[in-house]
Amino acid sequence: MSAPSALIHALSCAIARPSAPSFFAPIYHHHAILSFPLRSTATTTTTPLPLRSRFLASMASKDVAAATVVDDSGMDAVQRRLMFEDECILVDEQDRVVGHESKYNCHLMEKIEAENLLHRAFSVFLFNSKYELLLQQRSETKVTFPLVWTNTCCSHPLYRESELIDENYLGVRNAAQRKLLDELGIPPEDLPVDQFIPLGRMLYKAPSDGKWGEHELDYLLFIVRDVNAHPNPDEVADIKYVNRDQLKELLRKADAGEDGIKLSPWFRLVVDNFLPKWWDHVEKGTLEEAADMKTIHKLT
Repeated sequence: MSAPSALIHALSCAIARPSAPSFFAPIYHHHAILSFPLRSTATTTTTPLPLRSRFLASMASKDVAAATVVDDSGMDAVQRRLMFEDECILVDEQDRVVGHESKYNCHLMEKIEAENLLHRAFSVFLFNSKYELLLQQRSETKVTFPLVWTNTCCSHPLYRESELIDENYLGVRNAAQRKLLDELGIPPEDLPVDQFIPLGRMLYKAPSDGKWGEHELDYLLFIVRDVNAHPNPDEVADIKYVNRDQLKELLRKADAGEDGIKLSPWFRLVVDNFLPKWWDHVEKGTLEEAADMKTIHKLT
């Protein structure tokens, strides 16, 4: 008998058969989320299990899940919750949605390499009216690339209705607005979604350490707004605005290993391939002219 079957059999013998207790009452969430099967991209037809059998199976499943994450017991509680609650959008290299997967699995290098998991992401570059770029230093508790300096906000649209909208890239824009509130405390009314200008897409892979990494198809969103930021310490260690010369000095320090300065790999790819010419368009007020959303740049 397999281990899960043995566990279910043991639980079956130990539990009486009363009517379903109150904890089977449905739980409703306020998020508008599509009713897709979690962590599965296949469409199957199954016969529903009796209530008691479903309970026993779920107990066995939870035991197995707990065993798989035992090595992550030192993970920050907030980051752990996000790792398992957030469902990233899986795409192919043409940016077509092929399914969804937990943030946890999407950032395991073992999964990335074995299953070629590629998820959709975005990177926001926010400039003020002086054309200075807002940078953030990622929190020490971040699972991937802690304490590195990067662009204003970097995250993922989630597998939910409002962030799966393809028209005018509205899903990615909605996600950017949500995360700028979450990470930097900037209210949505200060960042209207139609003010985010998608300039391009890039595909890259980058290991963070021996276990974690990134494999993303990244939307590059630019916006020029004066805002008041209130960083969330669970997400952000520090912020600062930089002009071009100050960014050059930051790059020099990162290259020389001075002051412990490190940059995220996706930010460095944008800096090396796109940012100087796009910064010109920021200053001229011609960002729309720089946009190329037909090309997906594969960078390393």
